[in-house]
Amino acid sequence: MREVKVLGPGCPKCRALEEEVRKAVAELGLPARVEKVTDIREIVNYGVMLTPALVVDGRVVVSGRVPSREEIKRWLQE
Repeated sequence: MREVKVLGPGCPKCRALEEEVRKAVAELGLPARVEKVTDIREIVNYGVMLTPALVVDGRVVVSGRVPSREEIKRWLQE
């Protein structure tokens, strides 16, 4: 099961990323646990300075922008 975290304080872009991630997971039929992380300390622990950010299985794959759903799907399938 994939561990997926959307990092961000709750801004519109953060909510958009979470929505795209959930749609990508559903479209792939992938077993994944999607978690929204809003705690600034936890976000900084990942080395993220720009939000939103996406973490897949402990690895930051993108930060500072909302990637396309196709990009998200690629990262989820790696």
